[in-house]
Parts: sequence; structure tokens; C-alpha cells
Amino acid sequence: MSEQRVAIVTGAARGIGAATARRLAADGLAVAVVDIDESATSATVAAIADAGGRALGVGADVSDRAQVAAAVERVAAELGAPTVLVNNAGVLRDNLLFKMSDADWDTVLGVHLRGAFLFSQATQQHMVEQQWGRIVNLSSISALGNRGQANYAAAKAGLQGFTKTLAIELGPFGVTVNAVAPGFIVTDMTAATATRMKVDFEALQKHAAAEIPVRRVGRPEDIAHTISFLASAGASFVSGQVLYVAGGPKD
Repeated sequence: MSEQRVAIVTGAARGIGAATARRLAADGLAVAVVDIDESATSATVAAIADAGGRALGVGADVSDRAQVAAAVERVAAELGAPTVLVNNAGVLRDNLLFKMSDADWDTVLGVHLRGAFLFSQATQQHMVEQQWGRIVNLSSISALGNRGQANYAAAKAGLQGFTKTLAIELGPFGVTVNAVAPGFIVTDMTAATATRMKVDFEALQKHAAAEIPVRRVGRPEDIAHTISFLASAGASFVSGQVLYVAGGPKD
């Protein structure tokens, strides 16, 4: 059991994070399910345990250095040294530029960008010590620009530059760093977006599917499959890449 690899997935209580945590557990990894509310991780942890895997629910605000450090230390003590990190935690505070508050900007940049920075910094020492590691950052097609998401688009574009830089810095130590940029994925977050837009979520999905070449919207499992590959031993020559998982090509 000591040779079992350990993964940390942030924002893993639901949606893409939960699907990724379950998939990595199915791949044989022990998984730390991180979310700002530790009690919210119970369903994901239980699903992994019921399937015969090892999981630990951990509460942490990803934008708080002390909480991130404590979370990584706890994971290392209870599951083992983490060598796979999926920076998935995210929030939306959508608004047009002229209505966007400082809090809207700071919250989104804090969770997405600062959170990825803090968790990557805290886990890289374990990866470097073992001369093996995988970091996968969640970007988005919104990185290419999306009305009402100046904060979110900036954060997701920033994560792409962060990804490429870490790939250069950590590559010599056997650590790969990549980003996955999802398109329209059916999650609580996209449902909340529909509510904010005052449109029916089913109607929004049908409209989105009609614009996607494969003629369907994405599911959390679509992203989890991609992350599974990037976190695998077989992906050791793939690093510094941004992979758009959107049902069609993106610029």
C-alpha cells in the first residue's frame, strides 16, 4: 500500500472535481478530496470507499496559504506523499466590466490562480523528492474570451501561462504539468449560470449542443477521462500542453 500513488483533487465535492476524484481512485490512486467545506466531501469520499478505494475528505480554502499547507501535510500524513495534483477548485462571479466589483475580481482570481499556485507550491516538494509528479490545471474555453467573464477568463488564461511555466521548471524532476480546458459541461456551476441568465437549463443545453461539432454537451466524466490520461505514467512525454475538451476545435 505504501507504493500507492496519492492524488489531491481540489473542488472535488461535486461536478468535474468529484468525477475526477472517482476516476483517479478507480485508476488505483488514493485520493484526497479537497473542498472549502469538508462535510461536503462526504458523498465523493463514500463513493470511492464503496468502490473499494481509499479517500480522505479535507476542508481547505485554496486561496489561504496556511490552510493549504495544513491540508497537504494532513494528506501526506494520512494517505502518503501526494504526487498527483488536480487544481480544479473554481467559482463564478460573472458580471460585465462596468459592474464588476473588486470582490468579484479578487474572489475569482484568488480561487483559480492563487489556489493553483499555493497547492502546486505545497505539493511540488513531494513530487521533486520522488522524482515523479503530475499537475493538471483546469482552464476553460472562456480563456479565449467570454462576455461577462473578464475575471474568470483572465484567471483561466493565467492558468495556461502558469501551466507552461511550471512544465519548464519542474520537468527536470520528472514532473509534468498540463491544463485541460473544458467546453460546455453539465454541472451545478453551469446550471447556476443558466439561472443567472434567466434561461431554462435544458434549453441552454440544447442550444449549446447544436453549436458543438459532436452535437452534445459535455459531462464531468469527459473531463475526468482526460485528466486520468494526463495523470498516468503513460503521459510522461506530454507536458506544458493545454488540451481543449470541448467537442470540437478551439483556437
